[in-house]
Amino acid sequence: MKIFTQSHLISDNETASVMGSGSLHVYATPAMVALMENTAVQIIDNLAEGFTTVGIEINVEHLKASKPGETVICTAELIKQEGKLYEFQIVVENANGDKTGTATHKRVAVRIDKFMNSL
Repeated sequence: MKIFTQSHLISDNETASVMGSGSLHVYATPAMVALMENTAVQIIDNLAEGFTTVGIEINVEHLKASKPGETVICTAELIKQEGKLYEFQIVVENANGDKTGTATHKRVAVRIDKFMNSL
């Protein structure tokens, strides 16, 4: 269907030790997940005014460590859309082409005002 790719330079603020998800100075899984979701969001271009999408499910494998100063490349592919539901396959690779993370991800379209008023 649709594919979007973006590169990302890992910063010192995105390490497990800084984010609290571990003790090492390596790319934190929560930071990688944020990159994955952001990459998926870039594909969605058919929302009506007043709508956005929210993530409802992500299944992640963090396969290989990366360090600050490295660039990773994230590619998301929209593999299915049914009504308000969007499903993605996502891959993160390092500059050498090694797979560092994979995910399946689901997002659903919501009306912004209705969603925010329900909180």
